[in-house]
Amino acid sequence: MADQLPHKILIVGGGTAGWMAAAALSRMLAHRVEITLVESDAIGTVGVGEATIPPIRSFNQILGIDEAEFMEQTKATYKLGIEFENWTREGHSYFHPFGLYGASPDARYLHHYWLKLASEGTVPPLDEFSICAQAAKRGRCGMPSGDASSVLSAFGSAFHFDAGLYAAYLRRYAEARRVTRIEGRVEAVKLRGSDGFIEAVTLEGGRTLEADFFIDCSGFRGLLIEEALGAGYDDWTRWLPCDRAVAVPCARMGKTNPYTRSVAHRAGWRWRIPLQHRTGNGVVYASQHMSDDEALAHLMGNLDGEALAEPNFLRFRTGVRRKFWDKNCLALGLSSGFMEPLESTSIHLIQAGITKLLDFFPGHDFKVANTAEYNRLARVEFEEVRDFLILHYFATERTDSDFWNYCRTMSIPETLQRRIALFRAYGRIPPRAYDLFTSTSWIAVFLGQAVVPEGYDPLVDAHDITSIRERLESARHRIRQAAEGLPAHDELISHLLTRARRVA
Repeated sequence: MADQLPHKILIVGGGTAGWMAAAALSRMLAHRVEITLVESDAIGTVGVGEATIPPIRSFNQILGIDEAEFMEQTKATYKLGIEFENWTREGHSYFHPFGLYGASPDARYLHHYWLKLASEGTVPPLDEFSICAQAAKRGRCGMPSGDASSVLSAFGSAFHFDAGLYAAYLRRYAEARRVTRIEGRVEAVKLRGSDGFIEAVTLEGGRTLEADFFIDCSGFRGLLIEEALGAGYDDWTRWLPCDRAVAVPCARMGKTNPYTRSVAHRAGWRWRIPLQHRTGNGVVYASQHMSDDEALAHLMGNLDGEALAEPNFLRFRTGVRRKFWDKNCLALGLSSGFMEPLESTSIHLIQAGITKLLDFFPGHDFKVANTAEYNRLARVEFEEVRDFLILHYFATERTDSDFWNYCRTMSIPETLQRRIALFRAYGRIPPRAYDLFTSTSWIAVFLGQAVVPEGYDPLVDAHDITSIRERLESARHRIRQAAEGLPAHDELISHLLTRARRVA
């Protein structure tokens, strides 16, 4: 059988999406396939994505990236979760931790034990059973342990980093592995007359770039997937009504806490993301309920330090491409769809798209069944993320603005209705193959936003209540002790940077 690999891959657009794709493909294929990326320095990237979720670790590991070097190059800090303020009601806060609740092999069952004890009297807050929540509260951080008997086996973390520096870091990685970068702006896309496949793109100045397989990383515009192929777009703003953001970095003040802050306001929310060299800040809002000037005033009035750049205004339409992959073109990043930045999913959805591409990598004949399955699975993943984000807006007690009244009373997808009903009944989180968020995440947001189960898993009653109480108190003690023994977050960062510079 002849070689089935496409001979030439052209990535249109750089930024985080383009260079993540180039880096991953160069790791796997550059010794056999010609990989080219075309981008224009004259076209800016969105570039405000600074927070990630734990799967980013596996992406870096697949690339063989040294963590200390990566953190030094991208000005990264660690992220153990997200603190949500004013979402359930004004003055209320809760923490969405990474990792697991508990400190034993049956940690996935801990919240059911906790619900059982809560039904019979007072019980410590669930956060006291999370190593990530307790470490974050103390400004401490560590590394997960492979020892199942260790509290740190339940530890999970991600990163805050400068997205522009991350893209530049991956560019160096990819170019060192035979990826060719071409500077230029795409002016036209040529389709093949026989089947409508993309044949080539033409740059300003007339240069033509041909390829067998095209990856569209051109951003919201969707230069290939939408403008050339007309894949279509499903608008989800009826469930996720925020459609604007304004971002600005400010000077770092004091220590860097190992978590993101998300603070709800009357028409959306604002973020605070600590990096080594600055703090990222932004306000996300619904333009129907807040003007650009009001959003900017809210942002500038809540900075911790001096602003380091001019505010960057963004417009977006939350939703998803009807086809992520059409013919010989795959969309990644903003060209594939956009989930607002509430739970830091943008970079992960790029990573997930790349992972599925490697699972369903095309032969030169681009079989329809392969493309269709990729599209089906990608749609499922986007919808799971969508439902998790909607939960934050829908499960609220706020009545202080038209925005929150709309969110609290809106009609939600049937898939989320089922999840809420199941959790209310017995506190259950059904496992799903392509659900990005773990049971810890769903439990944290459900309980944090006052979605309280009426019962718990009945199998808990097969266990002696005294034994359950003792096990939970033991776990709580071990978690607190482990959190207090971890290094301060900034000390850990300093140690890693020292190591990186010594190696360099």
